[in-house]
Amino acid sequence: MSDRLAPYGTRNVPRYTSYPTAPHFNEGVDGPLYARWLEELPAATRLSLYLHVPFCRDICHYCGCHTKASRRDAPLERYAETLAREIELVGEHLGTRHPVSHIHWGGGTPSLLPAARLEDLASRLGRVFELMPGIEHAMELDPRHVGAGLARTLAAIGITRVSLGVQDMDDTVQKAIGRVQSLEVVTAATRHLRDAGLTSINFDLMYGLPHQSRDTILETVARTVELRPARIALFGYAHVPWMKKHQRLIDEAALPAPAERLAMAGLAREALIAAGYVAIGLDHFALPEDSMAIALADGSLKRNFQGYTTDTGEALVGFGVSSIGRLPQGHVQNAADTGAWERAIQSGGLPIVRGFAMSAEDNARADIIEQLMTDYRVDLDAVMRRHGLTLACLSASLDKLAPLMADGVVARAGSVVSVPEDARPYVRVAAAAFDAYLGQAAASAIAPRHSMAV
Repeated sequence: MSDRLAPYGTRNVPRYTSYPTAPHFNEGVDGPLYARWLEELPAATRLSLYLHVPFCRDICHYCGCHTKASRRDAPLERYAETLAREIELVGEHLGTRHPVSHIHWGGGTPSLLPAARLEDLASRLGRVFELMPGIEHAMELDPRHVGAGLARTLAAIGITRVSLGVQDMDDTVQKAIGRVQSLEVVTAATRHLRDAGLTSINFDLMYGLPHQSRDTILETVARTVELRPARIALFGYAHVPWMKKHQRLIDEAALPAPAERLAMAGLAREALIAAGYVAIGLDHFALPEDSMAIALADGSLKRNFQGYTTDTGEALVGFGVSSIGRLPQGHVQNAADTGAWERAIQSGGLPIVRGFAMSAEDNARADIIEQLMTDYRVDLDAVMRRHGLTLACLSASLDKLAPLMADGVVARAGSVVSVPEDARPYVRVAAAAFDAYLGQAAASAIAPRHSMAV
């Protein structure tokens, strides 16, 4: 990577899985307002559903998710009961069975829910919503807890894609991050899933972990390529111990320096492309025949709270503790405290505690940022006109582009802004130029501090 561009890799900027980003959500959006937004949705609005299950058997040191450890099934049983009621409540406010094109279960480890609960929740979704033909129904899994029985259950409830949290395959790195899982464990999990007919498999990998080196990450990539998942996500570890206290268990002295992070990301990227994977946006890779590679080619690739996606939903409805939704009117987020979430639902209310009502300019900036993050190119004038606005609204953002253009992070031709190929690892920096809220005081009590751009 160019020495001129390298300093941009250490800038702290959002990941832009939403705009505005979650720290700027506010309490002006609550359950009654969300109920009205749901009731205003036209019956034909195509939905995407997200179900958050905040439980794992153990908490990995690196984890940035909203989850907690539970060795018992009783809390999961109770959680599933409340989740089922939340689904019914949302259905009551929608009024009709809206079509659904995408379902994603995240966590935590959602597959820890007992089989009967998984079956009940999947059945309930089918009753409340109209599941479209060819729906993508995905779930995140911990390979240490995937056996033949679970694989058959997932297939039976309609799961079509699974994501395995592999992260790294080096013994020393695994011990340092509190997630020891051998290559044999990952291989067995992959085999069980494929034997059950679940062939659309994703692997999540990470760079920037403690004790990781160029050699170890290339070895992890090599072992991954041998197992041939359809998609691979290569995330940079975000060390945010001020937000996730368990990350204090990680020895900061063992974390690779910024220049080494950059080198590892570049080497892993090159190795995956050499193995036949198509690079998708900032951090995803897919086999050429996979739907994500096809979406990149035909311009339909999207980005939401799950990262890069082929999701075609016009609105995202979230269920479960801390889950985030996105409707045409704005963003919503459920209570992050399980008790508060349960109490709201038991009283017949929707558990929304914060969100963001979007203006036309907010929607335009969201589109600009998404196009940069997915296509590395955006016609600013076309986007603004689509939202009934002019380029004058972006004058401050265009001023911010000037130093980025001088350094080659972005290029501009008229109203078209693009990110050159060698600068694409720094696309989040380019996107940040269009973030009108970056640097402003957050609506939350904790000021936002973001991870490094690469």
